[in-house]
Amino acid sequence: MTFDEYVDQLDEKWKEAFLKTWETIEQHLPPGFEVNVSHGMPGFDVPLSTFEEGYHVDGAPLPFIGIAAQKRHLAVYHMSMYRDSNLYEWFTNEYKNHMTTKLNMGKSCIRFTNPKKFPIHY
Repeated sequence: MTFDEYVDQLDEKWKEAFLKTWETIEQHLPPGFEVNVSHGMPGFDVPLSTFEEGYHVDGAPLPFIGIAAQKRHLAVYHMSMYRDSNLYEWFTNEYKNHMTTKLNMGKSCIRFTNPKKFPIHY
């Protein structure tokens, strides 16, 4: 599946929030990441030319940030938060200073259940 194919199949409820989130991340990432659709979602990967070992499970390029529109939420998967406890702690503490909604998060997955209440709308 390509990025465009992924976007074309999105539920209209999530499409605008997905695209704004994607554009915001894309604008703020430093050069060197590659756009890829892997693990069922589009994202930005660390290319194998930079990190030859790749993802430990399948040797594919290492995922850095992925965005997925699910039925009930839009999720941003930020792998650095999974691996860096200081970043995870900083993010979970800082979230409340920028958002009015309760943080809904796993180890690397930040879930937004209301497409009108995203940080990009603030």
